Amino acid sequence: MTIRGYDELQLADLIGALPPAPDSWVDAARELPRTLRELDEVLPRIEQDEDFRRQASLDLERALEQAGVEARPELVDALRRRLAPDVERG
Repeated sequence: MTIRGYDELQLADLIGALPPAPDSWVDAARELPRTLRELDEVLPRIEQDEDFRRQASLDLERALEQAGVEARPELVDALRRRLAPDVERG
């Protein structure tokens, strides 16, 4: 198989020559499946439960903890990014 003029061995050599990924990238990749699962659990509740949505808009970390979800920085950041358009619209 070739990709734009490189065969598999050439690609393997090029990839092998790259420096290792930074530890922060590796850590983020490890946490991604967990964060996505938690988003799948929390986002529907925020959308459907007005009280929880209000709590989350006032103090997201506390609302998560009260819901029995660990307020890990990765999850909190992901939720804030997802909820930001809603907050901006009012």
